[in-house]
Formats: sequence, C-alpha cells, structure tokens
Amino acid sequence: MTDTKPPIARFPATKSWAGTQNPVIPDDGEQIIRRATLRGFGIEAHCVTVARFATFVAETGYETDAEKLGWSYVFRGLLSDPDAADVIGGYEKAGWWWAIKGANWRYPSGVEDPAAVQDHPATQISWNDALAFATWAGGRLPTEVEWEHAARGGVEDRRYPWGADEPDDHNLYCNIWQGRFPEQNTCADGYYGTAPVDAFAPNTAGIFNVSGNVWEWTADPFRIASLKSAAKARNVQSKRAGDKVLKGGSFLCHASYCWRYRIAARAGRAPDTGASHTGLRIAYDLHA
Repeated sequence: MTDTKPPIARFPATKSWAGTQNPVIPDDGEQIIRRATLRGFGIEAHCVTVARFATFVAETGYETDAEKLGWSYVFRGLLSDPDAADVIGGYEKAGWWWAIKGANWRYPSGVEDPAAVQDHPATQISWNDALAFATWAGGRLPTEVEWEHAARGGVEDRRYPWGADEPDDHNLYCNIWQGRFPEQNTCADGYYGTAPVDAFAPNTAGIFNVSGNVWEWTADPFRIASLKSAAKARNVQSKRAGDKVLKGGSFLCHASYCWRYRIAARAGRAPDTGASHTGLRIAYDLHA
C-alpha cells in the first residue's frame, strides 16, 4: 500500500462529549449531550484529497457507490453549463440539488465538467466509500464524540474550532456560503465550491477545515436520543433508520439556511449516498 498521510493530531485518553446545551437546530438531536470515555486516538489534520483517493482507487480497483449507480447529487451552482447537464432528476426538498448522470469523485459535477482538483477534498464520497478508504489506509472513521473532541482541540467547550466568533464576510475563518443562498455567493472567502484541504487557519490541535468545506462521515449511526416530544423523536428516528452521522457542514452552509458548521451540529445520510459536499477524514487508534 502506498499512502502519504498528512500530519496526525494526537489526543490522550480522556472523558469527552458531543452535543451542546445551547442547540440551534434541536430537531437534529444536537442538544443531547452524548458522553464517552475516549481511548487515545489520532485524527488526520486534513480531509482526504482527490489525489490520495486516486491512489487508493489505482491500487485497489475500488468502484465508488456513485460510479456503480451512474449518477449522484450535484449542487446546481457548480455546473458550468446547467442547460447542458445530463439531469436525470431533482431533490424535491431542495431544488438546488440535481441528480446528474456521470457525477462521481473523478468528475464531481458530471463527466463533461473538469476533473476534480487534486489538493481539494475528495467529494461524491458515500459512507461505504469512506469506510473502504479508511480500512485501506490502516485507520478508521472517527466516532462523533472523537470528531467533536478533535474539532474543539480537546476538552475546552467551543462553538467553533477557532472559538466563539461568528464567521462573516470580514471574519473568514472557514469555507462557507457568503451572500444570499442559493442565488448569490459573494465568494468573500475566495471559493465558490471546495477549497484546498489546508486552506484557512487550523484549530489549536493543528486540524484544518473541520468547519465548512465538506461534510465528513463518522462511524456512528444517526440517532436522536430525545426531543421534547417522545412520539416525534420516534417518528424522526424511524425515517432516518440506517443513516450515518456527518459532521462539520460544508461550503454550502450559511446561518440563514444551514447553520451546521458549528461543532455540535450534525446531519444524517444514507450510507450509499454521496454529493458535491461530502468527504472524509481518517482516525486512528493510539496504542501505548
């Protein structure tokens, strides 16, 4: 196996948590404090790049879920020529997502678009794909508690990896949407879509882009332990059965639309689903 790993941030065994006492989106289950005793673990400073994912595919012959399916979801704003796109459907809950034939990790917006940028995060990655890569790399996907612990830089409670300050058009801490979603992105941070994996300043543990850029898969199933209504909790849970937890938000997040670039924020998706804004980061067990 040939695998050039980025720096690894290391965390000693400790007690930690996921969730917040001040939820913004309670229906996501982010208000529930999920506590755990962590063993020592490491997590990569960067998301997995396109170049690195290409090495994995070249050495293993792996075929991603999007390649097997023949299409994937693409944010329509990324299409260089929407009228020329091979659109095979849409997403009824969000019209800015189109199902595009030929979209996969090599060509995130479809086969007619330029290839993915090598130092940007690999996208159109499903949970199944992420798990396969992590196994090949000799690591694993982080748990939700590990991911939040690493994003905070340890046990200090923070809303964002950099602290409490809200990002805006002048305080550019991460790659998120600026302007009016989904019609206008001012690109004040310099990017319309993804950014290089080492863009922006790292957190105190040396980890880059845990807020914004791309959603990152974790090992955990998407569960909501409690809502104000137990019946509502059961109903939400039944609809999300089988989903896996994603963390960190993406370049499409904005406080007016998807305020999920906070550390405690979370999302759930089916394990065979990828999109323009889903990637991965690798964790490792640390042995004494």
